[in-house]
Amino acid sequence: MGKKHGVVGVPQDSELLHAAQAGDASCLGLLLARHRAGMHAVALALLGHSQDAEDAVQEAVLIAVRRIGDIRDPDAVGAWLRMVVRNVCRAQLRKMSAIPMPEVSEPFEADRSNPTPPDPAEVLDQHALRDWVWSALEGLSPTLRLVTILRYFTDVTSYEDIAALCATPVGTVRSRLNQARTKLVNALLNSAEQVHDDVATLHARHRRLAKETIESGYRGELTSVLSDWWSPQADVILPTGKRTGIDHLPPAFDRDVSAGVRHKLLNVVASREVVIWEIALLNPPENPFHCPPDAVLAHFMNQGRISKTRFHYRARR
Repeated sequence: MGKKHGVVGVPQDSELLHAAQAGDASCLGLLLARHRAGMHAVALALLGHSQDAEDAVQEAVLIAVRRIGDIRDPDAVGAWLRMVVRNVCRAQLRKMSAIPMPEVSEPFEADRSNPTPPDPAEVLDQHALRDWVWSALEGLSPTLRLVTILRYFTDVTSYEDIAALCATPVGTVRSRLNQARTKLVNALLNSAEQVHDDVATLHARHRRLAKETIESGYRGELTSVLSDWWSPQADVILPTGKRTGIDHLPPAFDRDVSAGVRHKLLNVVASREVVIWEIALLNPPENPFHCPPDAVLAHFMNQGRISKTRFHYRARR
C-alpha cells in the first residue's frame, strides 16, 4: 500500500477503510485479514467450534463487501466487523431454536420502500468495489454466480426465495452458496498480499509460536514456553466453561501425550488482539475416542502476551 496511497510504513485501519470505500479491494482484504481472528472468536463464542461458525465468518465477510460504505467511524472497523458476525450468528441461532423466526440475512434492515427488487447489474455497477466484485463473480460457474448475486446484491436473500427463483432445492442453494463464499472470501483475503503490511509477519510469528508450544510439550518444556508468552495470571476457559489458569495446561498435555495422542497444527489466524489456533487431535488406534477430533484455541492478547485462552472442541460426528 505504502507508495500507492501515500502512506509511510504500516497503514492504519482508518486509511485502509477510506481506500476500501473508494473501491480498493486489496485494502478491504487487508482489513479483513487483520480482523478475521476477532471475527472468528465471536463466531466460536456463539456457535462453538463447528462448520456453522466458519460459515458465519464467511457470510460476514461478504456482507462487509457490500456494506463497507456504511461504516462512519474509521476507528471502529474491528467493532463493526465483529458486530456483523454477531448478528449473523444470532440469525443462525434463531433458525435453530424451536420458535419460528424470520431469516435475518444481514445485520441491517433492507430498504423496503421500493417493492420491486433491484436489478443485480445496476446494484453492482453502483458498488464501490464494482471492478473487483465483477471480476470475482466471473470466476465462478454460472450456477454459483447466480445464487451469490441474489444472496448478496439483491433483496432476494432467503434460501427459500433463491431456491424458488432458481427452481432448485434449498439444500442445493446452501451447497452452492457455501462453495461460492469460500472462493470469494479466499480471493478477497489473497488480494491483501498486494499491499504492504505486517499481517504476513504477524501470522508467521504466531504460527512459529504455536508449533514451538506443541513441540515443547513433547519435550516436557511446556511450562517454560507458557511463562515466556502467557501472562502469569492468564485466564484459561475450558469447553465446559470452567475457568482455570495456565498451570492446568502442562499436566493436561502430558496426560494426552502419555495416552498416545498427537497434535497436528492445522491453521493459525492472527490479529493484534486475537489469535486462533486450530489443532487436529490424533488419537491412537487402540483408544480412538480419548480426545475429540480437533480443538480450537482462541487466545486474547494484552501487551504482546496472552491474557486469556478459550478452548473449543468440535463435536464428534
